[in-house]
Amino acid sequence: MIASFLIALREGLEAALIVGLTLGVLAKTGRQQYRSAVWSGVVAAGVISLAAAGTLNLLGSNLEGKAEGIFEGVTMLLAAGVLTWMIFWMQRHSRRMQQEVESSMHQAATRGQRWGVFGIAFFAVLREGIEIALFLTATALTTSARQTVIGGLMGLATACLLGVGLFAASVRLDINRFFQITSVLLILFAAGLIAHSIHEFNEVGWIPVIVAPVWDINHILSEESNFGKTLKALFGYNGDPSLSEVVAYIGYCLLIILGIRRLPREDLDG
Repeated sequence: MIASFLIALREGLEAALIVGLTLGVLAKTGRQQYRSAVWSGVVAAGVISLAAAGTLNLLGSNLEGKAEGIFEGVTMLLAAGVLTWMIFWMQRHSRRMQQEVESSMHQAATRGQRWGVFGIAFFAVLREGIEIALFLTATALTTSARQTVIGGLMGLATACLLGVGLFAASVRLDINRFFQITSVLLILFAAGLIAHSIHEFNEVGWIPVIVAPVWDINHILSEESNFGKTLKALFGYNGDPSLSEVVAYIGYCLLIILGIRRLPREDLDG
């Protein structure tokens, strides 16, 4: 539940901020007639995102045996890949996000481009919605679907309330700092997805285990306990991992840290 809440909160807040910025630009430029185009884009993107989530879950539920393991492994690996791209994208653009959105909206609104206004809201929400659908599908593979849905809905609700509150009360939020803090948690979450995907590929024989297990501490902290399940869903905890899982987890974290350190300083400092 914690993992799905965190993902939905982060992605939902980004979408809420972009929608809020678009509505704010329309209000400042006196073009309130385009508000319906913004909300139409939001609704259309939401419907497509829900359809994508339903399709992914339906596809996964109809698979068995080796095909199920391959689906789970590929889904987790894909989710980790998209999550990694998102982390780097936010590292580079979080400080400039407001200026970029306001500039695009101002151009579309002043030119009378209703479809342009629609497109900005639609693609912003669709991107976050598809990412949430993919991430929650991957999360549901490591925990119960019920907890994933509840956590996701709570995260989206919190994101909406924060977005409304920030703009209604003119409260300033250090977006860059928020995304930096959550990026640390999401890096560990993505590493867990990769390690779990390797576990699935171990089971179907695609990747050798090398050594299994490297250690077994389930007698100290069982992955079947409530705390163990939470750590498994959030950080990919495995009480008895194979060597290939451990190498994938540590290797991913090191590569991401090195990648972030190699970003141009102006992207990190804004």
